[in-house]
Amino acid sequence: MKFLCIECDEQMGFEERQQPGDGTFTASFKCPKCNRSVALLANPMETQLVGSLGVKIGGRTLDEQPMELIRSNVVGKDDAFAEEGQMRQPVSAAAAASSAPRWTPDANARLSKVPNFVRGMVKKIYAEYAAERSITEITPEVMDRARTELGLEGM
Repeated sequence: MKFLCIECDEQMGFEERQQPGDGTFTASFKCPKCNRSVALLANPMETQLVGSLGVKIGGRTLDEQPMELIRSNVVGKDDAFAEEGQMRQPVSAAAAASSAPRWTPDANARLSKVPNFVRGMVKKIYAEYAAERSITEITPEVMDRARTELGLEGM
């Protein structure tokens, strides 16, 4: 995706990216010819989608790491690429499962109506919301509260 200046028909250059900490991000671009600026504001869900796709807004500041694409797509053991001495202590399956909130049948039914390609991301948002608030069971009411508090009503 590129931004073009309508007046000059020039490709705008990346100027700055900000992440205010509320789950959103902004990116600003400037026309090199006439100095007009444009800004892009992404809501928390869009920010998470962009991040999950591996999109680098504004380009890279560091060189690509060896096997970076493969490392980012490996599913499984979190410390598969950790150097000796950096290995994390294993977490038992029971401990990991006990920290995840339980979904009620009604909440699962509601989640099944979410399009498949974003369902995992939506489920993660609700699970993180519940975990941060020590909620052990996700119900439709919890989902409604999360949508309101996270500003996701329009989605």
